[in-house]
Amino acid sequence: MSQSLGHHRLLLAFLSVLLLTASAVADSTLTQQRAIGGDQRLASPGGAFQLGLFSLANNTKWFLGIWFTASPDAVVWVANRDSPLDGSSSGIVALSGRGALVLLDAASNNETIWSSNSSAAAVARLQDDGNLVLADAAGAVQWQSFDHPTDTFLSGSWAGQDLQTGAVWSASSWRSADDPSTGDFRYVMDTRGSPELHVWRKGRKTYRTGPWNGVRFSGCPGMTTFEDLVEFQFTHTGDEVSYVYRDRVGSPVSRMVLTESGEVQRMVWNPATLAWSVFWSVPRDQCDVYGVCGPFGVCNAVGAVVCGCIRGFLPRSPAEWRMRNSSGGCARSTPLQCGDDGFYVLHGVKLPETHNSSVDAGASLAECGRRCLSNCYCTAYAASDIRGGGTGCIQWFGELMDTRLGDDGQDLFVKLAMSELRLETTKTNKLVVVIVAVITTFALLLLLLGLLIWRKIRQRNKQVTEFDDIVRGECPAYHLETLKAATDGFCPKNEIGCGGFGTVYKGQMIDGQEIAVKKLSAGNRVQGLKEFKNEVDLIAKLQHPQPRTPARLLHPPLREDTSLRVHEQQELGHLHF
Repeated sequence: MSQSLGHHRLLLAFLSVLLLTASAVADSTLTQQRAIGGDQRLASPGGAFQLGLFSLANNTKWFLGIWFTASPDAVVWVANRDSPLDGSSSGIVALSGRGALVLLDAASNNETIWSSNSSAAAVARLQDDGNLVLADAAGAVQWQSFDHPTDTFLSGSWAGQDLQTGAVWSASSWRSADDPSTGDFRYVMDTRGSPELHVWRKGRKTYRTGPWNGVRFSGCPGMTTFEDLVEFQFTHTGDEVSYVYRDRVGSPVSRMVLTESGEVQRMVWNPATLAWSVFWSVPRDQCDVYGVCGPFGVCNAVGAVVCGCIRGFLPRSPAEWRMRNSSGGCARSTPLQCGDDGFYVLHGVKLPETHNSSVDAGASLAECGRRCLSNCYCTAYAASDIRGGGTGCIQWFGELMDTRLGDDGQDLFVKLAMSELRLETTKTNKLVVVIVAVITTFALLLLLLGLLIWRKIRQRNKQVTEFDDIVRGECPAYHLETLKAATDGFCPKNEIGCGGFGTVYKGQMIDGQEIAVKKLSAGNRVQGLKEFKNEVDLIAKLQHPQPRTPARLLHPPLREDTSLRVHEQQELGHLHF
């Protein structure tokens, strides 16, 4: 015991000497001959990241972490998240004699607060991608921080599982904004069935991405909207299942964070504003909540009713659904017949959870359908890879859980009894007949309306044409302004009579000739036009124009030697004579 205490004191004294000679920001490496502490930092070669001690909770708790140099509040990894240094910055970061990275508390007799539990490491190096790597003398990696994420995935880091060793690469949220200790949420790869990422809260699943479909996760259509900024890589071999993203060259720096509230956010750094922007996050809406519509239910965030049943299924408990509690899901209307079944295609969906499924990446989609049809326990199938029109095979053997409609979703082939499919076909045919009948009726109504309008226009044009022929053939026409001037603007004192369809005014032309002008009333345009035409036609037949003189038509009701002149102002609906 005393020998061990003396060893710690000697190590503490040795480290103190090393610390006194170190600069505030060291280079990117630590060795067994060099340590950092206090406000000293390791900086990555390009300066993008720093490693050192930082404080939270009013400087009462100290942690060893890695953060962005340009944004120190963006801490991406914490070593001792559940074992903080209390009350002071007396921590020392060093490589132990057996090759582990350790955080020591100098104020507590060099107590080990945290250790990487590795061995044989000769150097610790902070890389430009934010990964802290411990390597032996030959350069072989003995430990790295990317294998032990906290709440953040960086470009080039990975989520998944080593299928040989069982090591899991998952994220866990902070407890709160100023407490990096392990929170309630975990973001982990589920390797059962077709692998996908899940968010868990205290043992309860809250969100799933849907299985990888060769391009993206089935339930994350937004991934393809920023593929020009980020490159995705999904690996599924006998050794590992992993998902990695990488920022493309020239694109902004991004990070993916599991927040204290259970959201997964992709955040992008804006160098102009020196701030992070949330570029994408899940869950997006109520339909992203795991199992909200229960087994064989389908969630639609666009429709007024969020939950519905797959065709051929009915609510298991209608009373609960009326109370907007649809977690009990749906049940088949008609049991499968095992030999007389078929498939209904549910288009554009996030594929159901694949725990109770089998996956064969080498099968064709047609072969997948034949297999499912011949297996009485198969309830649905889909392509495992959407590239090339769909290849590979996923078969479900039981309930279909957590299915939702969404943008750019996949086709899911749901097995139904043939009688149910025939019923749906009959309903569809009836609907088609109704739609065709409605369209035909509407088209006929439009045609009839068009014919009526055409006849109306033709009749009116015929009347006007006949009138024009009379006026142009037998009588001269005058501008409206000329007649207004002759009658003092149709002054009431010039009224000399009133007929059934207009008022007669006396007037005098510039050459002194007296005239009478009849002005149609606004309320008698249709009938007045007809009567006016008949009257002009009659006058024209009684009195023809004299040679080499203006047309003079005698009208018996007028006083002797009074001439008649005719004018039409069709645009205003006024006819004058």
